[in-house]
Amino acid sequence: MNPSMRNQLVAFNTLLSKEIKRILRIWPQTLLPPVITMTLYFVIFGQMIGARVGEMGGVSYMQFIVPGLIMMAVITNSYSNVVSSFFSTKFHGSIDELLVSPVSKHTILLGYVAGGVFRGLAIALIVSVVALFFTKLAIVHLGVMLLTILGTSVLFSLGGFINAVFARSFDDISIVPSFILTPLTYLGGVFYSLENLSPFWQNLSLLNPIVYMVNAFRYGILGHSDVNVGYSLVAILAFCAVFYGVAYRLLKDGQRIRIA
Repeated sequence: MNPSMRNQLVAFNTLLSKEIKRILRIWPQTLLPPVITMTLYFVIFGQMIGARVGEMGGVSYMQFIVPGLIMMAVITNSYSNVVSSFFSTKFHGSIDELLVSPVSKHTILLGYVAGGVFRGLAIALIVSVVALFFTKLAIVHLGVMLLTILGTSVLFSLGGFINAVFARSFDDISIVPSFILTPLTYLGGVFYSLENLSPFWQNLSLLNPIVYMVNAFRYGILGHSDVNVGYSLVAILAFCAVFYGVAYRLLKDGQRIRIA
């Protein structure tokens, strides 16, 4: 390994280590709330309402919603971790020291994205363990499940980074999650199958990208999906490539990195 690559690897490990330490240090704010929220979903929707719903997609309603709830937790936490962490770096001005250092823009971007992926996957693991107290889960397609959850976590970490670059205040970092991310997630097939919708709403739902992520992940665990899983995986990887290009360009230009 040449010295330049070794230096970049050290910088990446430093950024990732900083993110992991921050997530673990403030775990009551980063890890505990989504676990409590998902547990309430399991109790209310899975146990109380699910008993009246019966089966959906060939499995119990509790089993049906578990993959969607895990994916919901991954999306929101990957996104919120990067947007809050990178905007804090901008707000406190420490981004200047990072930008003038010999660390490449790719390394900076990958370091923050890796932090978001770590938090997203950590939440997914904890929520999955909690879900096992309510129902049984058998992974049918391990490769599809891992590729979907990793790709989705990377995608929304990149989305959080782009949001953080454009944000000018702490209020700005909550606009996208409140008005775009949350509605799309709740309408993304987490709690219902597209088969239960009328043809009009089925076709409209296919315009929601989160539908493909939730269904691909559900296919990995349960073997059931309302959409073509191959198209879903290709779409996730394509969006990751586009978002990475946009995030890298914004970081390289640096026009909105500093807060005036």
